[in-house]
Amino acid sequence: MSQTSKKVNFMINDAVRREFECLVPPGERSKVVNEALKKELLSIKRKHLTERLLLLRSGNILSTGEILETLKKDRIRVRQ
Repeated sequence: MSQTSKKVNFMINDAVRREFECLVPPGERSKVVNEALKKELLSIKRKHLTERLLLLRSGNILSTGEILETLKKDRIRVRQ
């Protein structure tokens, strides 16, 4: 499957921008931002999944197998 890219605009504060420009060479900036964003999105997804599992668990007792199966499905979905 071919991945496409799209240019986006967003705001960052000056201190972050200056450090970013000092540490990351121009040819690598998109890659660094993309990888950092992917990691942060994965963290957010896992946090939401954990909250969902805790909510489900508070109402109905889920087996360890059910929790593991849900996590496995989410990890497969994230990799795609």
